[in-house]
Amino acid sequence: MTLVLIIVFVALLFDFLNGMNDAANSIATVVSTRVLSPKLAVIWAAFFNFVAAFGFGVAVAKTIGKGIVDPQVITQELILSALVGAIVWTHLCTRYGLPISVSHSLIGGLAGAAIIKQGVEALIMSGIYKVLIFIFLSPIVGLIAAFLLMIVVSWVFRSWTVRRVDKFFRVGQLISSAAYSLGHGTNDAQKTMGIISILLFSAKVGMPTWMYDSAQGFYVPFWVIIAAHSAIGLGTLMGGWKVIRTMGIRLTHLKPVGGFCAETGGAFVLLGTAIFGIPVSTTHTIAGAIMGVGATRRMSAVRWGIAGRIVAAWLLTIPMSALVAALFYKVVLLFH
Repeated sequence: MTLVLIIVFVALLFDFLNGMNDAANSIATVVSTRVLSPKLAVIWAAFFNFVAAFGFGVAVAKTIGKGIVDPQVITQELILSALVGAIVWTHLCTRYGLPISVSHSLIGGLAGAAIIKQGVEALIMSGIYKVLIFIFLSPIVGLIAAFLLMIVVSWVFRSWTVRRVDKFFRVGQLISSAAYSLGHGTNDAQKTMGIISILLFSAKVGMPTWMYDSAQGFYVPFWVIIAAHSAIGLGTLMGGWKVIRTMGIRLTHLKPVGGFCAETGGAFVLLGTAIFGIPVSTTHTIAGAIMGVGATRRMSAVRWGIAGRIVAAWLLTIPMSALVAALFYKVVLLFH
């Protein structure tokens, strides 16, 4: 029981770090356009991260809990190793201002520890393929959605003065930022829910016997939902400021109308994939959306060198977290 409590704490710590790194996703645009001050922006985003706990289901949690690794392979030690792999990589990237997919670091950690325990057959390849496909699809869809929305908005408001457009979309950005934060909380907090729920099931602690019954579906206790959303909200409240600077300032220059289109396009992707239980990267999605907005002005408006560093971090996330998790699992086996 003590080990279960420790792992639940570590899972919530991971969720907190997720919020810190991904605070940039929720508030970078609204800060860079000066619609909100950084402090007000993180409070705004954290609130909607938490509100996402109510009304959006647990489809992503189901995918993480029983769609990546065979549930029969899951042990407390494996989950702890997966979390350590995810936390180490997330902390390093947050420290150096690199916006990564915290979700993929968790998936990499699970895969790495599971492979060490039982080989590649421990992985559920249909779930892995779904994640890998959306590594590439989510930023592309985010880019296209934001690009097209920016074109439509520019045409609709073509007769307005620049000052009037800015004033209108400063209000619009509050709405789009809230929608994106809802999508972020809905998608990312559920990943921690899935981990904690599968932990409780594997340890036979506080879980009904019908948890995997096909008639009842995957079970996530209500306290797990509240705890996960609270942790990610607190992490967002703390804010990973180096990552925010990379996403909101260094990647491209944004005005309120551009921030609105990027956030709205990103929210469309996140809420849509959450409904279908697809664990996508909020980082990939908003970065693609920001690039899409920048590209409507001219291709050189996007700092492609910075974009290249971000993409490199994305590609390294799953293998590096898998490696750290695998090594930690080896160490755990030596002492347990």
